[in-house]
Amino acid sequence: MKKKAIERIPYIGLKKNIRPKSVKYIGITAIRIVGHEKHLFLEVYRNAKKQTEPVVRVVLNKKEFGTYIPETGEWNRRQIMSDEYYDAYFIWNTPGERGCTQKELEKQNILQSPEDLERIKKFCKGVEVWDNHKWWKYIYRYEQNISITARRKAEDRRYERRQNALNDRISHTKELPEERILETADSLYFHHAHYLYYKKRGCFAQIACSKCGGVTTARWKEGVSFESQFQCSIEEPREGQTGNCPLCGVHGEYKCQGKVKGYHSKNIRLFIGQKYKERGMVLRYMEVTKEWRLGLISGKNGTEMFNSSEELSGVEIARAYFEPGKKLQIDYHKHNWYDGKDFWDDCNLYGNANITIGEAPILKETYQEMEGTIFQYSALKEYTAAVGEMNPIDYLERYQQTPQIEMLTKMGLTEVVKELVGCRYGIVADQYAKCPDKFLGIRKERVKQLIAKKGDIRMLKVMQAEKRLNQIWTESQIKRMSEIQMEAGQIAMVTKYMGLQKFLNHIEKYAGCQFGTGCSGAEGRLKSTADTYMDYLSMRLDQGYDLNNTVYQYPRDLRAAHDEMVYLINKEKLDKRMEEVKRKYPNIQQNYKKLREKYYFEDDEYLIRPARSAGEIVEEGRILHHCVGGNSYLRKHNNGESYILMLRFKDMPERPYITVEIEGEKASIRQWYGDKDRKPDQKNMQKWLDNYLKYLKEEQRVLAQAV
Repeated sequence: MKKKAIERIPYIGLKKNIRPKSVKYIGITAIRIVGHEKHLFLEVYRNAKKQTEPVVRVVLNKKEFGTYIPETGEWNRRQIMSDEYYDAYFIWNTPGERGCTQKELEKQNILQSPEDLERIKKFCKGVEVWDNHKWWKYIYRYEQNISITARRKAEDRRYERRQNALNDRISHTKELPEERILETADSLYFHHAHYLYYKKRGCFAQIACSKCGGVTTARWKEGVSFESQFQCSIEEPREGQTGNCPLCGVHGEYKCQGKVKGYHSKNIRLFIGQKYKERGMVLRYMEVTKEWRLGLISGKNGTEMFNSSEELSGVEIARAYFEPGKKLQIDYHKHNWYDGKDFWDDCNLYGNANITIGEAPILKETYQEMEGTIFQYSALKEYTAAVGEMNPIDYLERYQQTPQIEMLTKMGLTEVVKELVGCRYGIVADQYAKCPDKFLGIRKERVKQLIAKKGDIRMLKVMQAEKRLNQIWTESQIKRMSEIQMEAGQIAMVTKYMGLQKFLNHIEKYAGCQFGTGCSGAEGRLKSTADTYMDYLSMRLDQGYDLNNTVYQYPRDLRAAHDEMVYLINKEKLDKRMEEVKRKYPNIQQNYKKLREKYYFEDDEYLIRPARSAGEIVEEGRILHHCVGGNSYLRKHNNGESYILMLRFKDMPERPYITVEIEGEKASIRQWYGDKDRKPDQKNMQKWLDNYLKYLKEEQRVLAQAV
């Protein structure tokens, strides 16, 4: 649209005639030739004296429209009204003129003459409007048709560009070495697994081999007759054991015919990388399936085996394209249910059908293909050797953003790289630094110690706190602080009032165990003690105590001092809460003895028991900073839906450590948590709780037999 030429065209102007006061705006139209093309001009004036300049000038041609505001000299692409049906608001209205009915709009907005309406109808040919009085709808729908057409053309152009790019990627993608991939998968991941299906009949067994497909009958029990010497003999087939096929001699696993439902399969997902164009890479994500089938027919003696087979197959799921200077592009393999054909698309599916790319093994030829590409020095091979199965797409995408990942991987800082690959960049101090100490924000002399721990994140955070607080600590102190997972704010508070070594010594003293033993139970106890100690010091500070006083710094009994501070701070609120839960949930205390007989258990290190009262559950939740003291858990325990159990160290039976919620009717744990909804010493404690469940089930079985 030639806007400058349109601006030079004089305004049409209003004729001098008397109009009702209810009319606010008057429209007048004209046809003008601009650039050898017909244009419809609509000028809207206020119904007032001496109006020489319109409020707006709307201009239409076959393909475009525009709105000119004479007062400001600006052009825009706003349509004549905001909406055809709801909250109709014209471009010439002011905000205070909203809220008119349709009839009021017709009275307030008119055309100067019937010729103007005919001119609009003739120009907007093909637009249908049921009510001729609403003349603005012709223009609105005409503008809408232009917008829709332009939008569709733009979408078509974008789709065409996307399809051209997709076809270009497909054309430059190498052929997939399917046979080699299937053979590798069968060898490394399925281990050339074969099955021997069997069905016993007396001294004989019918054997079907998935490798050769043959079915034969062999004797598994020695016979006494002369003919039995010449019959094919095998060892007795048993479910899950292995044997050799009497026909082809292949080694396979026995499966009973009655336990096989036609077929069974195993699958694995793999990555293979290939060079793309000059220096790019494409990572191809695929699924390989091995399926074993048993053919059954109806025979004289019931269902009989007549053949067996096995088949390897694979399907490519997604392709991730990396090119220099371009964003990552992932194409997905989809299926069209209407025509039954597969196709590639450059966008994922939606909702629950979303195609996910997970961790999987990487075929070794990937590293050979990386030579000469942008990922030649990405250290993907070293990272894979350190972590095992992983998602190389995530790794290479992060490598493009943070090239320092190569250096960190080759130095052995595996845990640091894991954080970066997972987009957890909070550990980075300077993302542009090339040296590991500056990149991570630690002292240079700490790098070797961090490498020895493979980039342990807990140790890294302590080292960062050392640099941030401008301190110099010993290696032993750093190890100890990382063991109890101290944060920078806690370390700053401790070092302000006391020596760091004294603090660590008192943690050992209060916990009753030493640092660096490697015992998960000791680590859990030290962490719990440190949390309690830090909580105690924080409460002292909040209450205005002088922590330079060693009496407050190092109490004789940490647990008693901590509980005393908690009691003093929350006495009024806590007393009110305790009375409330005691009144609302009396069954918890009444049923304690009965539940103790059922759930109490102890060994050399730990004990577990049910809560004595509702107040104890509230206290447990308050000390461990989790939600077990809420009404929901209290109600369930009170009604017998589930029970709250306290797991503690045997030599500290009154110090909260882990809270367990167990089903009320069966031996099944719903959840368990320690301080601040964490799971201390998770692997060891989960194993201990599993053994505890076995103990409960055995007790229930013994009681059931006795009854």
